[in-house]
Amino acid sequence: MRQALFQEKYPIYTLEIDKTETSYGSVDEILAFFKSKIDAHPVVSYIGAFDHYAHTKSLKDGKVSDQILGAKNILFCFGKELPSPCVLSVRPRSIGVAEMDDAYVITFLEAPNPMANKAMEDWALSIRDK
Repeated sequence: MRQALFQEKYPIYTLEIDKTETSYGSVDEILAFFKSKIDAHPVVSYIGAFDHYAHTKSLKDGKVSDQILGAKNILFCFGKELPSPCVLSVRPRSIGVAEMDDAYVITFLEAPNPMANKAMEDWALSIRDK
């Protein structure tokens, strides 16, 4: 799991998992795994899934890297507290899963809540199960 600044301002976590390192065979299977983790968590609420690949491909001027075979986000919220309206700017959470030729790339934006980061990191690392 790498931490980096995307576009020099967004703190993100990225995990690349070779397809030989996982028993999951598709982006949808990985999203289903994440949904099971979300559903089992006492604080997290599932919102939905977004097919970013299909959306971008459907746009007249949409451009998708030739290296990306599929890309979806799962959306959810760790909303245990709402101490100020500013919290809304960093919620809900999303984990992105992109399929490449020989790997899956899992990414998410760093959350202000360390418990949320730990959970998302653990979930992502669990995809590497071989």
